Amino acid sequence: MSKPAPAKSPAGKRRFGGTHAQIRSALSFYKVLAYATGVMLLLVVVEMVAKYGFGAEIIAGGSAGALGLVEEAQLDGAGGFNLSTAVLIVHGWLYVVYLIADFRLWQFMRWPFSQFVIIALGGVVPLLSFIVEKRVHRRVEAELAAHPDAKSRY
Repeated sequence: MSKPAPAKSPAGKRRFGGTHAQIRSALSFYKVLAYATGVMLLLVVVEMVAKYGFGAEIIAGGSAGALGLVEEAQLDGAGGFNLSTAVLIVHGWLYVVYLIADFRLWQFMRWPFSQFVIIALGGVVPLLSFIVEKRVHRRVEAELAAHPDAKSRY
């Protein structure tokens, strides 16, 4: 005896976790943070190359001039602003806000948890945030267009 096939939900039965306006707002917030996190991640790569490739820190001002590399042994007397440390700190906090934007969009779209993880990994691998953002943006717009009358949770 075979089981009956599960009933397919008719078109328009898609439910979002918020209104279309809320979803578009979350998408815009995510898009801005995806680009900001991607740029900061590229700056982290530059900082890592300077630190581990050349054994130097990136300093603005001080004895390095407007912008320069200072060896770690000479760092205390160099003066200026340590851009290497600043890039790491800013990227770390931006990634936290990126995860909040990711969660907000994921929650409104009611996607599976695996989609949240995939989007979150976009902020860890250099250049991946730009690729993931484009695909997520396309997917959200397609789902909103396919279900214009979808009910929100409210």
